[in-house]
Amino acid sequence: MKSKATLKQIAKELNVSISTVSKALSNSPEISEPTKIKIQEFAKLKNYKPNNMAINLKNKRTKNIGVIIPNILNPFFAKVFTGVEKAANEKGYNVITCISNESYEKELYTLELLSNGTIDGFILSIAEETQKKQDFSHFTEIINQGTPIVMFDRITEEVICDKVIVDDFDSAVNATQHLISTGCKHIAMLSTIDNLSVGKLRFKGYLKAFEDNNMKVERELVIRTDDENQFDFLLDALFNSKEIDGVFALDEHAAVTAMKFAIKRGYKIPEQLSIIGFADGVWSRRLTPSLSTVSQHGIEIGEAAAQLLIEKLEEKEETNSYKTKIIKTELRQRESTKKL
Repeated sequence: MKSKATLKQIAKELNVSISTVSKALSNSPEISEPTKIKIQEFAKLKNYKPNNMAINLKNKRTKNIGVIIPNILNPFFAKVFTGVEKAANEKGYNVITCISNESYEKELYTLELLSNGTIDGFILSIAEETQKKQDFSHFTEIINQGTPIVMFDRITEEVICDKVIVDDFDSAVNATQHLISTGCKHIAMLSTIDNLSVGKLRFKGYLKAFEDNNMKVERELVIRTDDENQFDFLLDALFNSKEIDGVFALDEHAAVTAMKFAIKRGYKIPEQLSIIGFADGVWSRRLTPSLSTVSQHGIEIGEAAAQLLIEKLEEKEETNSYKTKIIKTELRQRESTKKL
C-alpha cells in the first residue's frame, strides 16, 4: 500500500516550513499562488491526506450530524434524509443516520450513543412510542448538555429547540374543502396515525373544513386508530354499512387500503367516490387510478432542518433564540378526485 506523507515530510522535501505547507493546503491567501500550486501538487503526488480527526479535535467540532428517523420504509422520511444529506454535504458536514424503529428505548440509546462527541448536533423526528409515552426528557437533557437538536414533522412543544414542520392543519382543511367543493357530502376521515401529533392536527383540519361550510360531521364515517389491522377491520365494516362519496385519509396506509376496498366493491373512482391521501410516496402515482395526495415536500424539509442546525452550530455567539420553519404542502390532483 502506498504510504501517506505527513506535513513534516512535505515541508522537509520542499525546504519550506510546516506552517507554509499547512496554509498552502488550506488554500490560504497568505501563500503566493505559485508556491500554493507547487505544494498542493506535491502533496497529491505523495498521497497526503489531512487528519480530519485531529483538526476536528482542535476545533472542538466533528463536522458530523446525527439524523434519527422513525421508519426508513416510509418514503417521506427517505426524502427528508435526502434533503438533509444534500444540504449538509454542501456545507462540508457528514451525516450519520440511525433508525429508531418507532421505539422510545432505541431513540434514547441512539441519542446517548452519538452525543458522546461523535456528532455536533441532531436532526430527528420523534418515535411513535415516545409520543405515546409523552416522555421527552431525553431530548431536553441532550440540549442542556450542549448538543443542539432540530426536530421535524413529529415535534413536541415541550422541548425548546429549532423545528421544521408542514402546515398539517391548513393542508387538511384544504384537502377536505376540495372534496366538499367537488360535490362530496358523505366524507369519511381515515387515520392509522391517531397517536401522532401530525395525525391529531390533520383531524382538526378536517373538522374545521366542515365547520367553515356549516356541515355536520358524520361521526360514524370517522376511523381513528394506531393499529393497522384494526383499521382494516373497521374500514371493511364502514364500507359494508355506510354511504360514502369522499375519503380523506391521513396517511398512506389508510389511503391505499381505502382505494383497494373501494375498487373491490365496484366503486367508480372518482365518479362515485373521491379519495385524497396524505404524503406522496411512489404508490400514490402507481395505483390505478392514481391517488390524489397532499405532498409534504420531504426533500425541502430535510434541507431546511440541516440549514437550521448548521446555522446553530456555526453561530459565533451562543443564543437562546429558536425558529420554527413551516413548509407549505401541495395538493397534487390525480385521477382519484374530480377536478374543480
